[in-house]
Amino acid sequence: MQPEFWYKKWDSNQIGFHQAEANPYLQRYWPELAIAPSARVLVPLCGKSLDLLWLAGQGHQVLGVEIAEKAVEEFFSDHQLQPQISEKGAFKVYRSDAIELWCGDFFALTADDVAGCTALYDRAALIALPDAMRQRYAEHLQQLLAPEMKGLVIALDYDQSQIPGPPFAVNDDEAQRLLGQGWQLVKLEERDILDESPKFLQGGVEWLVERVYRVSSR
Repeated sequence: MQPEFWYKKWDSNQIGFHQAEANPYLQRYWPELAIAPSARVLVPLCGKSLDLLWLAGQGHQVLGVEIAEKAVEEFFSDHQLQPQISEKGAFKVYRSDAIELWCGDFFALTADDVAGCTALYDRAALIALPDAMRQRYAEHLQQLLAPEMKGLVIALDYDQSQIPGPPFAVNDDEAQRLLGQGWQLVKLEERDILDESPKFLQGGVEWLVERVYRVSSR
């Protein structure tokens, strides 16, 4: 999957993955992680998610990474924020108070770039990537983050043969294989959301399961 795919999605406003409010799983389970308010949170493939504002509202410094500059620009304009813009390596960095959005390729991030990030929130990154890229993503993520890390990962699971991604299906076994080798992965909730998902219903999908995981260093 090339960057042009996501540029086209944003340019044509095909952003059904964007939620109109902060994710309910985030609001429910993040407080249970007991992450210090001063912690810096990495949010890969963040789009213009309202979850960024919610995390900042908890006192966190938030570092979101997004390849589509249109998404980054819309985040700040939607919320009447005037970012400072700078260049850092391969990234164009938009910053306003506690929120930094790094526009560029996630795989170009270095450990120095995310120094101080002791928390992770992945609602839409793992499931945005096709099979071959998910392994690379998981390996890179674990190389980037500090040894002492906590966070949440949300995944979708369905019969991939019934409808093409993204979002792509990631079953429990794959999530454990990708993330459970270097981190401790605990399933917090599993729920069938097919009735809430018109795209999947119209596509003939027969079941659609959402799973929420707590991740932490071992």
